[in-house]
Amino acid sequence: MSCIHLEIDGPLATLRLDNPEKLNAFTPQMLKDLEHHCADLEREAGVVGVVLTAEPCKAFCAGADIIAWKDIAPLDFARHWVREGHRIFDRLARLSKPTIAAIGAHAFGGGLELAAACDLRVMAPRATIALPEPQIGIVPGWSGTQRLTRLLPEPVIKEMVLFGRRIPAARCVALGFAAEVAEDPIEKAREVASRLAETSPRATEAAKYMVHAAVGEDRSAMIEALGGGMIGASNDKVEGIAAFANKRKPNFPGN
Repeated sequence: MSCIHLEIDGPLATLRLDNPEKLNAFTPQMLKDLEHHCADLEREAGVVGVVLTAEPCKAFCAGADIIAWKDIAPLDFARHWVREGHRIFDRLARLSKPTIAAIGAHAFGGGLELAAACDLRVMAPRATIALPEPQIGIVPGWSGTQRLTRLLPEPVIKEMVLFGRRIPAARCVALGFAAEVAEDPIEKAREVASRLAETSPRATEAAKYMVHAAVGEDRSAMIEALGGGMIGASNDKVEGIAAFANKRKPNFPGN
């Protein structure tokens, strides 16, 4: 049974973590489900925005399910759990559609890294963020010391990862990590996401790629995606493919 659900309601999609007995902590199967849903979302042309949320409990996401990976051999832990998790969270970060994390409770470790992979974050007043990995003898593995350092100042990252401090929602807004604090972050996230229906999906996608290229979020892929989108709409591409199919020299119109 999946512990991550994809629900589509008109132009908006919702990705919902559903593992409340373990504080919505990630299992290996949940990573696979997230990757599968991201692939599905790319094929959903009618979806313009995605809200990421979780079943209500004490945590939006407590990170990784420690019990699920405690017996993994060290080499497999590095090769699979860390690298695959990193790759799948990158897949979420690089969705062509804008994403909003609705953080209704605490986001720790992998849960914080998951929220950081979204384009925008809305937090409940009681929610906090933290990187508690060193307290159990490990380090952040899903971009907590990489992508997160583009979203928060270095001293704040060190507060969390070295000293175990939790950062409350109000301070997250002051630091620019969260857009706002709302009593019902899911409702607020959907309200913000609904505005995407009034914008050009292609322009929004291109703008997201441009920003990602500027901040170094897979810059080479973002630049090539922009170039591919530009040439993909050209008559030169149409002529080139037609010439190849008919085994003749192309006569490019230049537009």
